[in-house]
Amino acid sequence: MENSTELKKEDILAALKDVFDPEIPVSIVDLGLVYDVKIIDDWVGVKMTLTSQGCGLSTQIANNVREKVASLPGVAEADVRIVWHPVWNPSMMSEEAKKKVHFPG
Repeated sequence: MENSTELKKEDILAALKDVFDPEIPVSIVDLGLVYDVKIIDDWVGVKMTLTSQGCGLSTQIANNVREKVASLPGVAEADVRIVWHPVWNPSMMSEEAKKKVHFPG
């Protein structure tokens, strides 16, 4: 069966703007937590990090990302990998996110 929906990285990132860090009212994309998106046919892999290695909500956040990506048209499988390098820091946030959390950087 031919896939009539061409998946694009921009579409994946746009969908992930609806996934928020439960402790910070900012999307994981605006926080700079999403490092990479790979698309191979109908498989999508998301490489991301968290604001801290001790985050007790890592499984919940990863599951939210997986579910959001898997729900997109044309996606048959979604894989989420949490990595710790490079280490996240507040300078990775978008300007919009910095304003929301009142970060001066």
